[in-house]
Amino acid sequence: MHRDNPDSRPRIGLIGGGSMGSLFGRHLAEIADVTIMESNEAVRAGLEREGLRVNDAEPRKIRVATRARELFSSDVLFLFVKAVDTLRALRPFAGELNPTTAIVSLQNGVGNEDAIKTALGGAVPVILGVTTESAETIAPGAVRSSEQGMTLIGSAGASAATAQAVATLLSKGGLRAAVVYDIKPHLWGKLVANAAVNALSAILDCTAGDILREPDAARLAESLAEEAAAVAAALKISLPFANPWQYVTDVIAVGAESKSSMAFDLELGNKSEIDHLNGAVVALGRRAGVATPFNEAIVRLMKSLESLRARKGALPV
Repeated sequence: MHRDNPDSRPRIGLIGGGSMGSLFGRHLAEIADVTIMESNEAVRAGLEREGLRVNDAEPRKIRVATRARELFSSDVLFLFVKAVDTLRALRPFAGELNPTTAIVSLQNGVGNEDAIKTALGGAVPVILGVTTESAETIAPGAVRSSEQGMTLIGSAGASAATAQAVATLLSKGGLRAAVVYDIKPHLWGKLVANAAVNALSAILDCTAGDILREPDAARLAESLAEEAAAVAAALKISLPFANPWQYVTDVIAVGAESKSSMAFDLELGNKSEIDHLNGAVVALGRRAGVATPFNEAIVRLMKSLESLRARKGALPV
């Protein structure tokens, strides 16, 4: 889908070179010219030195950018930053991208469309999606993955043809992908699972599978999922499953021995996505008149933990 020459390789930009950016970047590099913009100097150095590698496949060299302008000519721009960083990451691109450049977000949460359009304008061709692909970083640019997931995308301002072109790119790169007419139910389905698992994994410092093995933790996770599903129902969003807790347990089974990304954020002192996950359930619940006491408690606990970690980190040794 090269704009200027249909016979040339597409130009793909990725913002964020973490585990998911590395996984998708390696696959897309099979059929496109890939440039990754990464702010972490150590990660950037590793990407430049080693390229991208998934499991035991040969590494593939890609371009590594330090400035936004190196991605201005992208035909497609993928976001692989935390939802909390979307506005900051995209502001340098305002007014600089070709109006036909598709912005693809596979991020957590349900507020990414608004953040993208706040940064770039309401007419930007946005594609939102969810993926069950998983990746674990073993070194900068090197990840382990089952590569058995599925990516669903849908338009949030892009044409149907553009959405299909992005799905085709992913498929040609070796990733299973499909276009759905309405992506919102799938975004909310992912939110239900994230709200049930991510913060609990961080607070308890445990894997997703541990949550199921501990009856009290499992009951709490089920309550979190039920509240999120109730908010979706009040907003007239038809979730892609009948039983929220069964769906959550199915999701956990895929990555049972992994901690959530929020757990790693807490360990590293990074700002978490709590406001975009459980916090979004609470905020939208208030708007819809649905009580969400379990999610509100989790938000308060997570924010307290973040504040305590930050204070301890600031103390002199």
